[in-house]
Amino acid sequence: MTIELDSRDRSILRILQQDGRITNSDLAEKVHLSPSACLRRVRQLEESGLIRGYAMMLDDKTAGFPGTAFVFVTLDQQGRASLESFEQAVQDLPEILECHLLAGAHDYLMRVIYRDSADFERIHTDILTQLPGVTRVQSTLTLRTIKKTSALPV
Repeated sequence: MTIELDSRDRSILRILQQDGRITNSDLAEKVHLSPSACLRRVRQLEESGLIRGYAMMLDDKTAGFPGTAFVFVTLDQQGRASLESFEQAVQDLPEILECHLLAGAHDYLMRVIYRDSADFERIHTDILTQLPGVTRVQSTLTLRTIKKTSALPV
């Protein structure tokens, strides 16, 4: 379902994606609305589900996780029960920041963070290869991040 947005809604979303802590009065001033009209629009965007929530973003390296790996996972079966079992197991693993079901040669792609090579070996050996149904794990380690954003182009 796509939500109809006008230029003010788009401006509100762009600003909130850059600064989720901006006050309503500052936001209203930037989008040329009264504070009450601005708040009404923000609440409508929240109620529509377009704005899912507000979060703080930590710096990976400063938080002690300088390593990022993209991990392709292949399962032994692709039946609903196998997929659900794998997906449920992934939910509680804090090292896995993202997990995507794929169409193609592999079943899943995950973004994994780690502290150092020993930590990644632990994650690979004790966690990833032990997930339900996993038959193959193929990891690619990043050298450096060029671009990383959560902002959508609204």
